[in-house]
Amino acid sequence: MSAAAPVPAPTAAPSDTRPSALSSTADVAPESLPTTDPAQDPLPSGGSSASVENGAGSAESGAAPAAAPDVRGGWHDEGMSLATTSTVMVGRDAELALLDDALRRVEAGESASVLVGGEAGIGKSRLTAEFRRRVADQATVLTGWCLDYGSTPAPFGPLPAILRGVLDELGERADEAAGPGRDALQLLLPERAVGPVDRSAIRPEGLRETIANLLEAAASVRPVVVVIEDLHWADAATLSMLSFLLRALAGRPVLFLLTCRIDEVRRGGEVRTFLAEAERARLLDRVTLDRLDASSVRDLVQRLRGPVGDAGLARLMERSEGVPFFVEELLCNVQGPMPDTLRDVLLARFDALGDDAKRVVRVASGSDGAIAHDLLAALAGFGDERLDEAVREAMGAGIVEIADRESYGFRHALLREAVHDDLLPGERARLHWAYADALEAAGAAPSTLAFHWHRAHDSPRALAAAVTAMHEAKNSYAFSTAARFGELALELWEQVPDAAQVAGIERIPLLAQVGSILRNGGDGERALAVVSLALDEIDPAVVDPPVHARLLRDKALYLQNLGRGGSADLFLEAIAIIESEPGQERLRAALLGYLAGRYLIGARLEEAVATADEAFRMAESIGFDNVMSVAANLRGCSRIHLGEVEAGLADFRLSWEHAADHDAQLRYRVNYADSLNMPGRFREAVEVAEAGVAHSRTLGVERSTGAILSHNMVEPLLELGEIDRVEEISARELAVRTLQVFRMYSTMSRIRALVWRGEMDEAVRVLGEWRSIAEGVASVERQVWYSLHDVEILIALGLGDAVRAAAVLRTVIEDPGRRLALLGRILLEGGRVVADLRADGHGPLAEATAELVRARWHSLPAELQHPHWAAVLMALLDADPERLDAAVVLADGDDVPAVFRPLVRLERARALVAAGDRAGAVERAAEAAAVAEELGHDRLRRQTREFMDAAGLHRTVARGASAVEGVELTAREQQVLDLIAEGLSNRQIGERLFISGKTASVHVSAILRKLGVSSRTEAAVAQRVR
Repeated sequence: MSAAAPVPAPTAAPSDTRPSALSSTADVAPESLPTTDPAQDPLPSGGSSASVENGAGSAESGAAPAAAPDVRGGWHDEGMSLATTSTVMVGRDAELALLDDALRRVEAGESASVLVGGEAGIGKSRLTAEFRRRVADQATVLTGWCLDYGSTPAPFGPLPAILRGVLDELGERADEAAGPGRDALQLLLPERAVGPVDRSAIRPEGLRETIANLLEAAASVRPVVVVIEDLHWADAATLSMLSFLLRALAGRPVLFLLTCRIDEVRRGGEVRTFLAEAERARLLDRVTLDRLDASSVRDLVQRLRGPVGDAGLARLMERSEGVPFFVEELLCNVQGPMPDTLRDVLLARFDALGDDAKRVVRVASGSDGAIAHDLLAALAGFGDERLDEAVREAMGAGIVEIADRESYGFRHALLREAVHDDLLPGERARLHWAYADALEAAGAAPSTLAFHWHRAHDSPRALAAAVTAMHEAKNSYAFSTAARFGELALELWEQVPDAAQVAGIERIPLLAQVGSILRNGGDGERALAVVSLALDEIDPAVVDPPVHARLLRDKALYLQNLGRGGSADLFLEAIAIIESEPGQERLRAALLGYLAGRYLIGARLEEAVATADEAFRMAESIGFDNVMSVAANLRGCSRIHLGEVEAGLADFRLSWEHAADHDAQLRYRVNYADSLNMPGRFREAVEVAEAGVAHSRTLGVERSTGAILSHNMVEPLLELGEIDRVEEISARELAVRTLQVFRMYSTMSRIRALVWRGEMDEAVRVLGEWRSIAEGVASVERQVWYSLHDVEILIALGLGDAVRAAAVLRTVIEDPGRRLALLGRILLEGGRVVADLRADGHGPLAEATAELVRARWHSLPAELQHPHWAAVLMALLDADPERLDAAVVLADGDDVPAVFRPLVRLERARALVAAGDRAGAVERAAEAAAVAEELGHDRLRRQTREFMDAAGLHRTVARGASAVEGVELTAREQQVLDLIAEGLSNRQIGERLFISGKTASVHVSAILRKLGVSSRTEAAVAQRVR
């Protein structure tokens, strides 16, 4: 990454000033609307497209407006006077209190961001405006708007306004606060660039991290409130950024306050998906604004125009249905007949305007956001005085208002929509043609031009602008938004005779680019559909072989990202196509690397080693370091699975030597850490991942790439028994969207942690939620097959169903499929299955299972038969006292999974009871209880207690506990002790008593001290004799 440029002093307007949707166009000559229609090309499917130049925001609403309530009839109330709009707020005290409480909670370190939902006109913006006013002295308030620019919005719509606000707040601290990725801000704030932006030095995650850094820095001074209005119009890039920020800043004093027309959010659309995921992860609380009741409507009317009679109120309630905006509009039209429909309500003010004012309002309706004064003047074609008079009339009627010093906006989006929808088709097309023509002359953003040319039915210019906008959005890493422009270009392609010349790109390369953008935007299904379309359209006999090979490569990658089969065959086909093509060594080496990866995933290990070796040699011959690193990496993984552990580790050392960039280093660390788990080198695996997190911190991508590496630590940390660190990492849900396969691995790790803590209902629920996905991927990826069966065994053991665990274990052992080194760890778990079977009285099944496990263990390659694992496993299978004594020592090492520390002690205690040595059994059982308590392992803690109860060992312990009978505990401490006796963890105690886990821990420490005992188990025994 290049050295970061210093951050210049911000020059933005205050953060609570609504930005202009269109730039100032002082140099545009005044020009009236065209009098002839442009070419009447039909609108392509998928709706209209739109964009915003200055970053006010945009997105696809994706739903038709809700049916309007019936307001037909007359007033019959001549006593009512003309009213004006109100700035007061009524009937929202409870909702305002909820927002106040949310701010208090974020100040206390809780996650408390809020979605304010409700239909159009219900008062969402008025509520947030009142809240902003109330907290202005105690919090930094940053506001951004999403604007309705159809299906092709400008990327990161509301973020520039928010960024300018936070930079202004930080002042001279901004440069340091932004962190290593500060150059990424140039992508959204061009005014910060001191020269051409070097996008090759800016990573996609760098922009996310930098924004998070800035908000976190501002929040270190005082709480930050980030308001994003009209989320239903949010573009995909904004939603992705919000998803990241909500997770990355959880627990920080940053309150995100979002408003959204919930009824206009399309089912299955991006906004609906974002909201569902955020609410499911408890990152957003929803506050729904209901329609006002009669009492609140009466209050609103009284504040607007004075007292109202019951009859007038009843008619007003019937026609407005309690929607505040409609109440105001109806009140402002009371001198005439009651409008027939809500459309007529909204247009009543407009119809009363003079011709000049009507023209100004119609022109302004072409821009969803504020329109600059100079642009309005140019499009209206009026002189200064005439324009001023027209604008003043529209403002006096309450239709438009001053948005900032240089622009105007509609008082409410519903007014703009009504005026714009009232235009005739030809009028609407001419209006957008005039916008496009003026803005193109002023050098407006391609996204803005694509919207207006599209609305103007000028397909050639819309196509050219859409392709340019696609590239610009891609360069800003707004992949989902870029895909929208790409898809618009594909829709327009057939409508433009010389499309390739107009677009500056042929159709097949465009399809390939759109597919790649869709993949990067996380839409694997659409990416696959696009690349498949490209392959269908080419003629293999005439197409350039490298182009054909790359399309096959892309399809293979998209399939593997979706966890589906067929990738290996596509890679083979691609390799064959360029076999004799000169100058394609880099592509061939890369394809061989991809193929080796698929062979590894499918457990075709010998083929993986051979293919990776070929890829390495070819890459070496042309000095292609990254492919050399990946090839050595994959060869190392494959060799370890084959049992050639030392050779595999040597390959990883070679891989690191050639890891020339961040991506190769990330892949090295992920695969190396996973591979170190297999021979039990858990501590090293954690250290490798920690080094990667530290490196990501220096690059400014700790919350994204660093988070992936942090999650990669979960498995080795669990094996080391460090459950608190596991839960800390797992609690930080990944702030970046990753491939489904990776999320599945993370979910399996989460299930293991849930089972460890004894949260079995949740573990079963999560597995049920992911089972169908896991089973589908398991048919392609052998590692997923092993992981799925492993968690099934653990859940069965956690539920006390050793018979079920034995059945799943037998399935794994007898499976005829290809084996991976992961089998060794499952066989080690088989020792625990056998011990539980024996303890539960299933002697014959225990012996049969032990023989099955023993035989399969001895069939493993010698380097996979970890000597310490073997000693612990055989001790558990045989229940031999001497072997168990030796296993106690070995199990305390870092190379044996920590769960076996209490287990071998418990098995030794059982053997001592069988031999009649109760004193020795008490000692070993107490050790087992103490270790299980230290590890926080719920099942082993309960098993130890149940064994001691059944064997009567608690009576021996109780004699030592008799001295505590007279100890005085507080009422709260007694409650906590009762729950300790039930086997609950600190967190579970906190949930039961509505206190924090930390507070529960303090009580537990006080209880142990007062009782003079050293473990929760001893405290529980003491409780029984109190």
